[in-house]
Amino acid sequence: MKNIFMPAKMLLPKVLDMTRWSVIACDQYTSEPGYWQQISKLVGTSPSTLKLILPELYLERKDIHLTINSIHKEMQKYLDNGIFDETKPGYIYVERTLKNGKLRRGLLGLIDLEEYDFSPGSSSPVRATEGTVIERIPPRAAVRRGAPLELPHIMLLVDDPCLTLIEPMSDMQLKQIYNFPLMENSGHLKGYFADSETFEHVERSISNLWNTAKNKGPAGSSPVLFAVGDGNHSLATAKTCWQEIKSTLTETASAIHPARYALVELVNLHDGSLDFEPIHRVVFNTDPEALLNAFKKFFSPHSIGTDEIQYITSNCRGSLAISSHFFGTVTDALQQFLDDYLLSHSGKLDYIHGDDTARTMASQPGNVGFILPPIQKSGFFDAITANGPLPRKTFSMGHAYDKRFYLECRRILPE
Repeated sequence: MKNIFMPAKMLLPKVLDMTRWSVIACDQYTSEPGYWQQISKLVGTSPSTLKLILPELYLERKDIHLTINSIHKEMQKYLDNGIFDETKPGYIYVERTLKNGKLRRGLLGLIDLEEYDFSPGSSSPVRATEGTVIERIPPRAAVRRGAPLELPHIMLLVDDPCLTLIEPMSDMQLKQIYNFPLMENSGHLKGYFADSETFEHVERSISNLWNTAKNKGPAGSSPVLFAVGDGNHSLATAKTCWQEIKSTLTETASAIHPARYALVELVNLHDGSLDFEPIHRVVFNTDPEALLNAFKKFFSPHSIGTDEIQYITSNCRGSLAISSHFFGTVTDALQQFLDDYLLSHSGKLDYIHGDDTARTMASQPGNVGFILPPIQKSGFFDAITANGPLPRKTFSMGHAYDKRFYLECRRILPE
């Protein structure tokens, strides 16, 4: 069994106010600047991961290079000022109480980027679950390139129906390293350091899961061990930056360079708290009547089916039942229409988490929202193995406020 998931040396903050330190994943609330303004006000001058990340809301700013430089300097300042304690190699077992009270368990460690491939025809053990938009990687690579630290919001799924890997760690005698409420009513976070006494359990469990995956699929198929649940483009960015660095290294140096690895949290697909939510589409600053007329015309030859897409504007609501088999999936169908329409018409497309948020935004004048049906977890890994990644922005693991919060850091430049 290859060393695909490994213990890591992690940097933990020596701060009193962990609530201000820990902030939501940067790819959330991309159409809600008020959220990030509120967070900035809450954090104030306190040490915080907010100062070490770039909310993707701001990726298209003209002076973005200045912001990136500031982030890199802040990272180095935190390192120089001794804000962090570095752990010995280990894992962190995470218990996240969600806003709805459910408990989500995870295990933080290193993934070997040599065992991950985000291309559509990938046969690697670690695989993307959704289509990767190559154009989205360069601005994200600009943030990671030259950064001394990485902060993970990537969550990888593991298909473990018998609960053999992560769940047993709740009964182990692990040292608690943090326990605090998350900001903005986003639940509670506890972390426990899992040292060398747990390594055999993790390695054995992953080896067994890998053997099960290999025996489960049809002969000649390439099984999936871990599938990206959240942070698809962030992991693709880490891989892209590693490929750049690798091209300058000897084989020996490549084997030990810290950027070869990425810090991720494993979550069991069968965790009782895990709900798959569809990611809805809202088109801003468009002509709603013209867009809906084109929408209905586009799907008129395929309007007999059970895949329902709801649409919402400021003055109308309705739905269209289509047969998506011609397109692949209902998300594929809608995305093909929107991509084609926006090539020649005004409007800005965004991907919105949460039914209520999408409906509220869609109801504003000049906007149109499309509400997609739920995603089923059953057969999820089988579908990825057989058919490759789903269309981009197909699903989300829960609501925006349930996403991973930044806390742990890791060096990705040699010391």
